[in-house]
Amino acid sequence: ESGTSKQFLRQRLEAEIIRDSALAASNLLNEKMFGDPVRPPQPTGVSEVAFGNPKWRTSQGDEKFRRSIYTYLKRTAPFAFLTTFDGGSGEACLAERDRSNTPLQALTLMNDPMFIEISESYGKFIEQQAGSPDEKITLAFRRLLTRPPTEDELRLLSEFHEKHKSWPALTRVLISLDEAVTKQ
Repeated sequence: ESGTSKQFLRQRLEAEIIRDSALAASNLLNEKMFGDPVRPPQPTGVSEVAFGNPKWRTSQGDEKFRRSIYTYLKRTAPFAFLTTFDGGSGEACLAERDRSNTPLQALTLMNDPMFIEISESYGKFIEQQAGSPDEKITLAFRRLLTRPPTEDELRLLSEFHEKHKSWPALTRVLISLDEAVTKQ
């Protein structure tokens, strides 16, 4: 490098890591190993457009919160979240995944039934913790981003929480942050 400062590029995390991080932060992650594949929640009708009109029957109980490595994959009807975040179709081995950054990814983080459920549980979990609203916001922030919020971040999140009076709304915002889905 010819004396120029090294530039760091942000890269979006793999779909499985994004999902598993949100599950861990929300205290939902089921760490059971081995066993049958599971079907996490996904938008209704997504798999029905595939060949053979397969039905996606969401796993029940905490099985649907198992690590993403256990997600059921069908080549003709892949799990929509994985596809949206550049997961492979299963038709061929990938030496490296494509890395896209699309508005659909942001919409998925805010509106996918799986992430709404995660956000609601995350919000309830944070609400049940002891402490002031600012302490709870700091806890929610640290659980997902592994660092405390800056003063400005805490102020903005406190204002957001005060305006909306909803922990799930706040946790939806946190899960959707660029920092939550990228690495540097």
